[in-house]
Amino acid sequence: MPLLRPAASFDALSQRYGERYKWMVLFILALGTVAGVLCTSSFNVAVPALTRHFRLGQDQVQWAMTGFLAAMTVAMLPTSWLLDRLGFRRVFLIALAILGLASLAGFFAPTFALVVAARIVQGAAAGVLQPMGALALMRLFPPEIQGRASGLLIFSIALTPAVAPSLGGLLLDRFGWQSIFLLGLPFAVVAALAAIRLLPAPREIKTQAFDWIGLGWLTLGAIALIEGVASLQHSGLASPWTITQYTLSLLSAVLYYRHARHRDDPLIRLDLFEQRSFAMGTVVSFVYGFGLYASTYLIPVFLQNALSFKAAAAGIALLPSGIALVVMLPLAGRMADRYPPKWITLIGLLIFGASFLVFSVRGGGILYGEIILATVVGRIGLGLILPALNLATLRHMEPHQLGQSSVLISYARQLGGVMGVAVVAVFVEWRESVYGAVPPGIYSAYAQGFLLLAAIFALAVLATCFMKTEARRR
Repeated sequence: MPLLRPAASFDALSQRYGERYKWMVLFILALGTVAGVLCTSSFNVAVPALTRHFRLGQDQVQWAMTGFLAAMTVAMLPTSWLLDRLGFRRVFLIALAILGLASLAGFFAPTFALVVAARIVQGAAAGVLQPMGALALMRLFPPEIQGRASGLLIFSIALTPAVAPSLGGLLLDRFGWQSIFLLGLPFAVVAALAAIRLLPAPREIKTQAFDWIGLGWLTLGAIALIEGVASLQHSGLASPWTITQYTLSLLSAVLYYRHARHRDDPLIRLDLFEQRSFAMGTVVSFVYGFGLYASTYLIPVFLQNALSFKAAAAGIALLPSGIALVVMLPLAGRMADRYPPKWITLIGLLIFGASFLVFSVRGGGILYGEIILATVVGRIGLGLILPALNLATLRHMEPHQLGQSSVLISYARQLGGVMGVAVVAVFVEWRESVYGAVPPGIYSAYAQGFLLLAAIFALAVLATCFMKTEARRR
């Protein structure tokens, strides 16, 4: 069968398909990333259903999201090594297979513990998939069209969270929360079939040893940091458990720093941060991920828990913002090719952050039209950020640094996402305990949650101002 024949080389496939081949590769990788991101954002609309089905609090159910995002974050770290060791084709296909099997396992899971376990495995597979597109973009495309190519790639990162709540809500109302697990499966299957036929065999295989010690310190630090945030709700800030988690996180960072200084090939090289744009871009990516995933989590939950929307109605209310993002992406990609990416990123962050102020100011009195307008404006800002942020951060890096730097930018964004979901879930739960979980108290709790997101984006704006400014392109 044609699908089962041995993989051709990159040069042979480039000759066969011509100039369009690099676009085909990017599309396949983006499609695989869509499958992973769908597993992330579509699950947010299921939070109220899970709390009712398993009789758990929101601070416990959020582990179905933060467990996924934590696994996704940690799994990104060995991606660069895996690509060197196995090649794009094998890594991509293995990750898609694991994602599909975990989705089926989650669909049949009878307990919440198994739901979280399936989500963790899904997250690990999605974490390997996500940096691959950005790395391929920087290697395959010349600088003058990287913005347009990034416009295609970010459909998988930005468009999917915008439309996933609508699709997830429709599935949930009709088939139950279990069906959410299957939403990314068709995309994974199509991406795998296309990859078998079109992704090239690896040019060369590198056999350097993997930095397991570095991975261990970074994993311990990330998990301790996430648990430290979660424990604020169930244990309190001054409890021994919470203090232990933050101490472990800080200690892990210090030990990784010492480890990386004395190893020739650490998991993340410290000299990457000598580039000012990369260092600031990493900060912006963290804060941006915090706001993106926290808002994707918070808005559907706010519409259902505070405004009494049904899951499908909450998803449909967010659909116009997805359309606005579709319209914005091609324009944003071309702008990133022509104008300094730093300033486009800055404008996008200001717009996206300002959209949360509408929810904060209006609270429970927000009108349906205002919800649509605020989310549309926010997604316009989001459309501006993603093409420009990757370019502003990675364009100054040397070719041999692209593997680790692409992974690290994705890692920072996802770690921010993990922290965003955990912080917002705990913060709103805390404010509900102060104001009450019924109107008007619940409105105040969510209003302050959205205000927190706006403040976080103000920090990202500050970091962006310290990035390098490129000359304008014509």
